Amino acid sequence: MSEKNFLEAQQSINAKGRIIDLSEPKVMGILNITPDSFFGESRTKSIHEALSKAEKFLKEGATFIDIGGYSSRPGAADVSIEEELYRTVSVVEAISTMLPEAVISIDTFRAKVAEETVYAGAHIVNDISAGDLDEGMFEMVATLKVPYMMMHMQGTPQTMHQNPHYENVTLEVVDYLAKKVAQLRALKIHDLIIDPGFGFGKTLEHNYQLLKEMEAFKLFKLPVLVGFSRKGMIHKVLGTTAADALNGTTVLNTIALQKGAKILRVHDVKEAVECVKLVERLQG
Repeated sequence: MSEKNFLEAQQSINAKGRIIDLSEPKVMGILNITPDSFFGESRTKSIHEALSKAEKFLKEGATFIDIGGYSSRPGAADVSIEEELYRTVSVVEAISTMLPEAVISIDTFRAKVAEETVYAGAHIVNDISAGDLDEGMFEMVATLKVPYMMMHMQGTPQTMHQNPHYENVTLEVVDYLAKKVAQLRALKIHDLIIDPGFGFGKTLEHNYQLLKEMEAFKLFKLPVLVGFSRKGMIHKVLGTTAADALNGTTVLNTIALQKGAKILRVHDVKEAVECVKLVERLQG
């Protein structure tokens, strides 16, 4: 990589031969193959339902379909690797076959699940633990040669809501991700996307400080993914529920786009795509 390219912001990723342009923000639709995800309407129970949702997402303008078989909501029950594979592999195969235009990311922190689903048709690995929950993940991504999305999380899905603490949340998240980027670069993994991890091991105050100071992540020169969709940081402030948090999601997505976010991970694709179009018009 030349010095010039190193200093420039990464504007695209290579997803198994597909060049995804991120100079303009993109939308990722959430497809939960789980019975216990925090937003009930996102739970998907069959391959037919998964195909129907994925097709709807694509028609509404999604670039990415994020498939997950392990609920990461606070306090979620652990799921065996066999169960996670059972939930995800057949859905990835079906979508990659029936909807070949979809760019599929697999939402997993397990190297084995990443391996099996990429072979089944997934293009990207989206890891909420940035390799912390499976020491084999970085080597696996290097072997698979696919883009890697890495998120900051304090604790695990089972413990992250139990009194998270930071001296300075933004500085600590930036420092954590900087160390991860260095490790991945050493393995010659260059298609990286970073996720500050809103809602993962962070209080309301931590989440809003991170959003307020989100420009700090521009120093990485890497695309930033944000996931606010219908989370507690919205409905706890408004005194409502996840079911009533679409408007709040759009507000936070708008702010994040203005601060440099390149991927919006959402349950509601149509509204997020409209948000991108309007912000791009304003900035254009």
